[in-house]
Amino acid sequence: MEEVIHARGHENVTAEHASTFEVTTDDYLTPAGDCILAIEADRAPAAFDPAFVEACQDPESTITFTIEAGGHTDSVTGRGDPELELTNERSAVGRTSDYVDDRTIMNGAPFAAEGFDRELVAALADGADATVTITVE
Repeated sequence: MEEVIHARGHENVTAEHASTFEVTTDDYLTPAGDCILAIEADRAPAAFDPAFVEACQDPESTITFTIEAGGHTDSVTGRGDPELELTNERSAVGRTSDYVDDRTIMNGAPFAAEGFDRELVAALADGADATVTITVE
């Protein structure tokens, strides 16, 4: 099962956060948003298919977040959690921790924003269009 989000980079993308990464529907990004990879997302977790959400709530599920921009692609894989709501209407957040809120799309990721490919991050900082594919197995 998968969900696809289209978004774009922004000049303030730095991807320096150590515990989270995020894609947001917001149309702006301040320098403080060091976990944000892309803005102006055309979808947020609240729009995900209920069957996808249910699959993500299985603690045995594997959730993969793949982002492509400017000819560069990178992925990170985490796990599901029974507490995942995926109800936020603005942001999708992946986490290295076990923390869950309505924005959380995966937990237990081996890296966060700071771990993404630097050429991909540079393309996002140049404002490249981004495609995010989130899969659950």
